[in-house]
Amino acid sequence: MASTNDPFQFQEFEEAGNLLEANRDATTISIEDDGMPERQRKAAGFTPDVDDEDPHASDDKTELLSGQNKSAPFWTFEYYQRFFDIETHHVKERIIGSMLPWPGKNFIHVHLRRSPDLYGPFWICTTLVFALAISGNFSNLLLNLGKPGHKYSPQFGKVTIAATAIFSYAWFVPLALWGCLLWRNNKIMNSVSYSFMEIVCVYGYSLAIYIPAVVLWIIPFEWLRWCSIVVALCLSGSVLVMTFWPAVREDHPKVIAAIMSAIVLLNVLLAVGCKAYFFSKPEASLSAAPSAALQLTKAPSAT
Repeated sequence: MASTNDPFQFQEFEEAGNLLEANRDATTISIEDDGMPERQRKAAGFTPDVDDEDPHASDDKTELLSGQNKSAPFWTFEYYQRFFDIETHHVKERIIGSMLPWPGKNFIHVHLRRSPDLYGPFWICTTLVFALAISGNFSNLLLNLGKPGHKYSPQFGKVTIAATAIFSYAWFVPLALWGCLLWRNNKIMNSVSYSFMEIVCVYGYSLAIYIPAVVLWIIPFEWLRWCSIVVALCLSGSVLVMTFWPAVREDHPKVIAAIMSAIVLLNVLLAVGCKAYFFSKPEASLSAAPSAALQLTKAPSAT
């Protein structure tokens, strides 16, 4: 037989109801109310558990609210990792924008929007390097196809030369231009300024038009090659001129002419130099070799 004073037996607490009836002006606290003020929570004995909060989350919130989110140093891998975090459709839009420039449209303001990337420029330069080397070898093969005594040998050294030329243009020219613009901004205080990564991004995407032009250079017609060079130069040069014109238009006229002329001239030298080296006719060198050998054979007989 169970005891009537069993402590585990369910009991109805009627004392609280009687106390409320006795004093109807008393203040009651509901612990289920989410909107309970902090003072009432402390009075009820509810204190937030500090250990459950994530300290890293609070630090991130503080940095985002203060606008002082720390960035990694430029010599670390984490600094460059963010420049490769880009969606595919953004790269596609930037490539199309570099191939089809619209008058009056700044490539940086329209397509980059202060978020430059290195993914697109890196693969554009890499593709252009292999396109130059492969197209140059294939053009040489077609040019000498069917000639008696000709033995084709691939020239792998052209890959190294093409990589040196393309990546030097895509990195050292923007570095020099960035230094020049930074120097002029300290003297003139132009309203438009670009970062080094933005300039590298513009130069990298401006080379995209040369990839289809280089493929057309395989066809052994000089007029077609020069026409493709002119078209590529006009499109690529237009992207560069329209992008960097706002950064120098407030400067001295001589400085403007020097900077813009250097941008266009280096672009022309790259295109014409690649065409002359990788797609030059070998007849001149082949005809010069027998004449040199003939002179060497005649020289001893004269003595």
